Amino acid sequence: MTTTSPQGRTRLLRPDGSPVRVLVVDDELSVTELLSMALRYEGWQIRSAGDGRGAVRAARAFRPDAVVLDMMLPDMDGLAVLGRLRRELPEVPVLFLTAKDAVEDRIAGLTAGGDDYVAKPFSLEEVVARLHGLIRRSCAADRRSASMLVVGDLTLDEDSHEVTRGGDGIHLTATEFELLRFLMRNPRRVLSKAQILDRVWSYDFGGQANVVELYISYLRRKIDAGREPMIHTRRGAGYLIKPAAA
Repeated sequence: MTTTSPQGRTRLLRPDGSPVRVLVVDDELSVTELLSMALRYEGWQIRSAGDGRGAVRAARAFRPDAVVLDMMLPDMDGLAVLGRLRRELPEVPVLFLTAKDAVEDRIAGLTAGGDDYVAKPFSLEEVVARLHGLIRRSCAADRRSASMLVVGDLTLDEDSHEVTRGGDGIHLTATEFELLRFLMRNPRRVLSKAQILDRVWSYDFGGQANVVELYISYLRRKIDAGREPMIHTRRGAGYLIKPAAA
């Protein structure tokens, strides 16, 4: 998904409309700060790490859409980090930072599953351009394979607007469909009433929480009626959807 900034630049967004997330991993603080500044200018959310273990922890919590990964880290090499990242996020694109003369590192990185590389010293413009390309290709693949959202035995086809649970068709109104789509794009994540209002109804939170409660109740009647519940309330926090308990 893309949007145009007030400056006229096209910005990439996640499918739910939130900013793209990029994890920057390098043990040189000056490098992570420089890259973070440039990537934030793209409107993206950035998190950084200075070693391999920190990168894996950050990836697990942050769930990035792309990773910039230095090949040489103090506790493990980039290939080892890549292996761990792939176990957590098998599809996330990885851009390696390599030494200019280390051809073998580039070959090893690409062979091991890295998606692209930039040699140090690098141009910020090149890093940004290559990340744009990786994220766009990743999003295109996601659109081809993820027009169907699946949570447990519940499926939602974003193209045909068909919804089924356990193979049974479920008819939803347009607003119910958008609410369910937002929940299913964020499985197991608690979404506040303010977030739901902003994404589904496109206006700010301000005394309208009852409309969220009302439509959640509509969804429950259609999705959870006579079945193990999938839509849950976290009192004081919001709502989430997750596979029904076995």
